[in-house]
Amino acid sequence: MSKLAERHSTHGATALDAAGVASLLAQVPGWHVDQDRLVREYLFRDYHETIEFVNALAFMVHREDHHPDLQVGYRRCTASWTTHSAGHRLSENDFICAARLDAIYAGRAGA
Repeated sequence: MSKLAERHSTHGATALDAAGVASLLAQVPGWHVDQDRLVREYLFRDYHETIEFVNALAFMVHREDHHPDLQVGYRRCTASWTTHSAGHRLSENDFICAARLDAIYAGRAGA
């Protein structure tokens, strides 16, 4: 697990500047920024595996109290993060949860 994934979200996170976003983005390979949102698509073998991932994601984000927007399909799930308390801009919380989500994806059965 990455150092970022070992951390936890904090209430009232503030927006990152461009340098902060670039620095944290380098720590979450596979993610990209699109219109002030941190986005990644995950691919799976079938719908059952996709839903298992979404359920694990739901458990994690509930504990972190930081929830992404999701698009779920038969063999894919796209997660996108932004922080409401930061004016719908990116905060450290988005990158922490992205790293934690990557750890869930890497640790799933059949990975």
